[in-house]
Parts: sequence; C-alpha cells; structure tokens
Amino acid sequence: MKIALTGAAGRLARLLRPALLRAGHEVTATDREPGEPLAPAERWIAGDLATPGVADAALAGAEAVVHLAGVPNEQPLPVVLAGNHVALVALYEAARRQRVRRVVYASSNHAFGLWPVTRKLRLNDAYRPDGFYGLSKVWGEALGRMYWEKHGIECVALRIGTCLGGAPRNRRELSTWLGNDDWATLVLRALDAEAVGFTAVWGVSANTRAWVDLKEGNAIGYVPTQNAEDYAATALAAPPGGDPVADRYQGGPFVTLDYTADEDRPL
Repeated sequence: MKIALTGAAGRLARLLRPALLRAGHEVTATDREPGEPLAPAERWIAGDLATPGVADAALAGAEAVVHLAGVPNEQPLPVVLAGNHVALVALYEAARRQRVRRVVYASSNHAFGLWPVTRKLRLNDAYRPDGFYGLSKVWGEALGRMYWEKHGIECVALRIGTCLGGAPRNRRELSTWLGNDDWATLVLRALDAEAVGFTAVWGVSANTRAWVDLKEGNAIGYVPTQNAEDYAATALAAPPGGDPVADRYQGGPFVTLDYTADEDRPL
C-alpha cells in the first residue's frame, strides 16, 4: 500500500517507520525539515502541511495517510490552533483532492483526561479534554467523522496513551502505556482493516491497570499483547508525583496546567 506519513521526524513516527517498511508499504514521509529515507521504498518531502501544495505533494498517489504531525502537548491556544486545527483541515482537503481512501489519525487519551482514574472508559464515553491540546483531539475526531460522512474519507482515530519508546516510568504509565510492538500493530491494523467508516480505538497495551475497557473490542481488530505490569516493580519505585489533582485524573500533569483550585472557583 502507498502511505503518506506526516510528522515523520517525530518520536511516534521514528518508532513506526521501520515497521511500515517491513510490512511492504511504500511510504512518503513528511515533516517540516528535510530527512533521510530509510530504504528505497521510502521518500521524504519537507514542508509545513498548512503551506499550499505541501499536503498535496505528500498525499499524491497515496491510498492512506497516517497523520502524526501537529502540536504534541499543551501549548498556548494560537499554537495549538495552527498545528492541530488549521494544518489538519489542510491535510483533509488535500486528501479530498488526491482521493485518499483513509486517514489514520493520532488522537489522544487527553481528549478524556478529566475523567477520574476510578473510571474504566468505554469507546462511546463522553469526551472530557484536559486542556487546549486535548480539546484539539476532540475536534480532530469530530472533523474525521465529518469528512467520512460528508466526503467518504474513512478515519481511524487512535486514542494514544503513553508511547515513548521505552518502559513505563511511573504509576500513571502503568495504565496508559503503549509498547513499541503494540504501537506498530495498532497502526498496521488501522491501515489493513476493511470498511471502518469512522471509528475510534484505544491506543494502549493490554495493561493490567488500564483505565480503558479493552474487552469491548474494536472495529479494526487490534489486540494488544504487551503489558506494562511487566515493568511494575521499576515504575512503582519512581518517586511519586505528589500532586493530588494529577493523581485524581486520567490526564495526570496535563490537568494541573492552568487548573483552578476548588476554593478559587465561582460558587
């Protein structure tokens, strides 16, 4: 399959690119800065997706796009709007022009970050974003649904937890961790599954302490095999964060950014 991969220089893409090539896909890798192809089946296009012509060049001939570009954490609203709203529309409009069949979209657990850690989430639970970044992922999922229903471009929204390329580092990540092997499997299933329309999938491993319900299944047939619990002894030995707000909510430290304490809220 011919695939466009955005955000190709980022952490998630660096973990993913070799797996896409091993699976036999032809990859057009795109990021703001020039990069080096990993193999003859990969080419590189440098540029900002919001710049006219860049997204079209990246998506030309592609059957699917794995969209990993964008602002990856909490930032001031104008920054998030430019990277996660404006550029995403530019990508989808290019997908319309280039007749791309499917977008695999990097959503986030932070679209649900204000749910308490005592709640095991299901795929149809309400969004509770924990900041402008999480809110941009809610918007991105809604945009994906609109482009499916209005323009026929399929979307698989991957609600990614913590995927850093290594073992879980602390108690929270025992619940949110996504291992490297499961990350590759998640994307490959999102590319290969048939007739998905618009669908969302939890992007976590089969963690014993997961805050999401993996037993309900998903439309792409993703079945994780890794488990953060294998690293529990080391993760639990890390110093505790000590912030009661971060400990209360699934978004962790993202929730504490610009958080209004109870005593300062209007009655």
